[in-house]
Amino acid sequence: MSTEEKSPFTEHLSELRDRLVRSAIAVGIGFCIAYFFKEKLFEILTIPLVKAIGDDKNTQMIFTGLPEAFFTYLKVSLLAGVVAATPVLFYEFWMFVSPGLYRNEKKYLFPIVLLTVFFFIVGSSFAYFIVFPFGFQFFLGFSTDSIHAMLSMKEYLSFASKMLLAFGLIFELPLVLTFMARMGLVTVPFLQKNRKFAILIFFIVAAILTPPDVVSQVLMAIPLMVLYEISIIGARVFGKKPESETEENTESPEDSHEADKSEES
Repeated sequence: MSTEEKSPFTEHLSELRDRLVRSAIAVGIGFCIAYFFKEKLFEILTIPLVKAIGDDKNTQMIFTGLPEAFFTYLKVSLLAGVVAATPVLFYEFWMFVSPGLYRNEKKYLFPIVLLTVFFFIVGSSFAYFIVFPFGFQFFLGFSTDSIHAMLSMKEYLSFASKMLLAFGLIFELPLVLTFMARMGLVTVPFLQKNRKFAILIFFIVAAILTPPDVVSQVLMAIPLMVLYEISIIGARVFGKKPESETEENTESPEDSHEADKSEES
């Protein structure tokens, strides 16, 4: 294989490395700042659980190993660092895929980054304010006079962080499908025709990502169905137009990327 054939691949790898380094630095800075507020952050994270426990004095949070509390606070700080760095993470992601866009489409990158952060925050907030109260109430309902919940800090953080990140990411569905429609990978008729299969997949994904209770699964599957309909609207508005309507876009994404690099140099 010639050097000319290798250079585009190695160039993409170099760009990916640089963006991963910048993302790691952003997460690291967020982690260092969050560590100073680790106790308060964990307290905020447990508010839905505390409200679900109510006046039950027999239910409390514990740690079962000497270093468990320390490592739990480290993980809380890391989780907060990742959340705080989401603008940088999503920016680096979209900039990495931007060479696949035409130059006139790249002007939408900044709004896309903002919308990505917005949907992530909305998804995580939905989990925190809606799913957590219902889910905790369901699980704590198995307590009896002789059986009481002893909640581990480590287990609670693992559960909460997975739910927050999962809901934050699945709420990106409209942006992902709209972007795929813009790239010509999916079409509105395709999304409409396969709606029933999408609903089935949503319930399967919800069953995998959520605890094994119907309430949590439904609370994830229903928003996914709503987001899917929003995706169809987004694909209809921003999807790839027929060639007859886009004859003015004669410049390829690769030529656009080369032109951008020339301007930067």
